[in-house]
Amino acid sequence: MQTAAARPAAARRPILVAASVCLLSFAAFWAAQRAAGVSMIDLMVYRAEGETVRAGRDLYAMRATEANLPNTYPPFAALLFTPLTLLGVPGMRTLATAGNLVLLVALVRLSLRLVGGGSATTVLLAAALAVWCEPVWTTLRYGQINLLLATAVLWDLTRREGHRWAGAGIGLAAAVKLTPALFAVFLLITGLVRARGAGSPARNPWLRQAGTATAVFLGATVTAAAVLPYDSHRYWTRMIFEANRVGHAEDTANQSLRGVLARLLHTGDPGPWWAVAAALAAVAGLAVAVAAELRGERAGAVVACTGTALLVSPVSWSHHWVWCVPAVLFLAARGRVRAAAATAAVFCSYTLWWVPHGPGRLELAQNIGQMTLSALYPLTALAALVTVFTLWRTNRSA
Repeated sequence: MQTAAARPAAARRPILVAASVCLLSFAAFWAAQRAAGVSMIDLMVYRAEGETVRAGRDLYAMRATEANLPNTYPPFAALLFTPLTLLGVPGMRTLATAGNLVLLVALVRLSLRLVGGGSATTVLLAAALAVWCEPVWTTLRYGQINLLLATAVLWDLTRREGHRWAGAGIGLAAAVKLTPALFAVFLLITGLVRARGAGSPARNPWLRQAGTATAVFLGATVTAAAVLPYDSHRYWTRMIFEANRVGHAEDTANQSLRGVLARLLHTGDPGPWWAVAAALAAVAGLAVAVAAELRGERAGAVVACTGTALLVSPVSWSHHWVWCVPAVLFLAARGRVRAAAATAAVFCSYTLWWVPHGPGRLELAQNIGQMTLSALYPLTALAALVTVFTLWRTNRSA
């Protein structure tokens, strides 16, 4: 018979085992990244942006690293990157890796809160597995900020109704990288639809949250304009419209609809075909997200909105798809175990890179099988949208 003193120790055992598994997984991941000789090239670009700000040079004439990479983010991001110049490169890389691993745990925790909660043991075990999916691997390989942005957005969307700062995370994320702005659009549309049905807009949490997100975005953007007026004018009047400046549309790593169409049509510029496809996806995806939200299925709404944002963006690099983590957890929590397993398999199998890619624009000559493999992320997003829609229809009929 277990003594009273032994019971707490037994209760702690699962979380200690989970913590050990998570730490071992993270350590193995870190060792694998070092063995692979990852350059954290995007982190070096961020540092160069900070140096450019401090030196008072042109942000959008800047080129960094041996790959001659430009700055593609809004000016506000460069202000946030300025402290990186105070760190040595080895220390900066170590801090970025450790910080991203902590952010992954936070992302899993917020994702589980979104779907109804999960124990600390579940959080740690899920993070131990999630670190090996391709978007997370590539995020840390490049020293990217995707986990930070996703965590900021999910922090917003898991606040209690009426929280005074709900919306601030979305606004800041959008000021750094524009794609999260679609969440503010989603909240605005949801609020307007609800306001038409019942209730006063003054008590409408969606409108309030959308307003906070917009105010924070504008505040950050105006702050950047005050500090960097020339760069801000140049970005918002010119650079924002130059999608090809980010990279070739047909690159395998570009997992947006524009990338899929570029490879399908064997062209570097899918032009109006992409505009039509993106418009249709935006309307359908936001409709599903709003419908799910109004039925009380916020987790499904977030998955739908995320998938829509990644589909319609001109460029959605594979590392932007760290949102696969909350998507898999959502599917599992809603009893769609096979769908969750299939989605996890897509993002953990690295099949994206089984096709010819690299210098020489090899993607413009893909066959149908290669096109399918290099479109798995968008296809998975479309499948997730269908699943959210099906769940909404089922709940509506119940």
